[in-house]
Amino acid sequence: MLYRTPELGERELEVLGLIDDLAQKLRLRLHEPHRWFGSLRRSQFARAVQGSNSIEGYEAAVDDAAAIGLGEEPLDADEETRLAIKGYCDAMTYVLQLSSEPNFHYGEQLLRSLHFMMTSYNLKLRPGLWRTGDIYVRNDESGEIVYEGADIDDVSSLMHELALELNAENDCPLIVRAGMAHLNLVMIHPFKDGNGRMARCLQTLVMARNGVLSPVFCSIEEYLGSNTPAYYDVLAGVGKGAWNPSGDATEWVRFILTAHLRQARTLQIRIKESERLWGDLERLVEQNRLPDRTISPLFDAAMRYRIRNATYRAILNQSDEQITEQVAGRDLKQLTDKGLLTAHGSARGRFYTATPLLAALRQAIINERDPQDDSDPFAIAS
Repeated sequence: MLYRTPELGERELEVLGLIDDLAQKLRLRLHEPHRWFGSLRRSQFARAVQGSNSIEGYEAAVDDAAAIGLGEEPLDADEETRLAIKGYCDAMTYVLQLSSEPNFHYGEQLLRSLHFMMTSYNLKLRPGLWRTGDIYVRNDESGEIVYEGADIDDVSSLMHELALELNAENDCPLIVRAGMAHLNLVMIHPFKDGNGRMARCLQTLVMARNGVLSPVFCSIEEYLGSNTPAYYDVLAGVGKGAWNPSGDATEWVRFILTAHLRQARTLQIRIKESERLWGDLERLVEQNRLPDRTISPLFDAAMRYRIRNATYRAILNQSDEQITEQVAGRDLKQLTDKGLLTAHGSARGRFYTATPLLAALRQAIINERDPQDDSDPFAIAS
């Protein structure tokens, strides 16, 4: 038996309607080709990866997560963090590929394969294999056991049941269905390590199969990373210390709906601001007689990312434009000479950041930002 989807009340259905409206508006904005789309997509992917891994204690700057996603070395992240983020990037990239697979099927082997991608850097974590004993979640500060996973003898059958449920046809709203998949996997705790990352990745995969938005834009992993205490609190409230699938998951569903609503509103702002920033940079590049390709590194620098020769070339390579290391070096020197980038370090350790002139472009956009509605959509129902 798994945790069952709670009956949705009037307010839950209203919030689902708000999310659906936002998703349709976002889809229309993202459907048409825009030159800024690739930069925004890359940033959203990095934020999702960073958010999910930060929950597990793997802290990295967004630009380091973006660099790892591009296949490049991070500037600051340690080796274990780099490997953990790379593994998660690999798993999420596979999710992106699966989002449009016509003969797709959920199965235990798929879930174990995703886990292997995430944790294969450490064989002690039993990548791709179910755990072999009981598992306990402890409070890092007190050492107290706060949760006990499902009985080891039930793990295989429960994961089989979860796969069957995901393959079955039903009329449950997709966001709720994805959230319940997340809840059930993390509560079963089928792996020795990486259960939280797997649960969040599975939720993104279920959402991605809908096709309304690209998986990168329907993920709430960034939100969960920014609201980790609340995330843990609601899981603790539903779990009540041990595997108990007869428990009420209403508060979890409300938390997930709130996360999707707030993340969609954040994305709506980012789309608007990315479009304006790209336009400002196009004019800046034209005024300074710079190559059009330099807009991408300027965009990232304006977003407070650190730019390197290697990441600049990797960014262009994603858009099927290839330049040599020498050409990239000349471009970055031009941007520095024009007062748009500031160089730091030397040789392979050199990176570039936005000058006050470039940073002011984005700050002017932020200053005109309308306040975001982050009120609790269920406050009146609590």
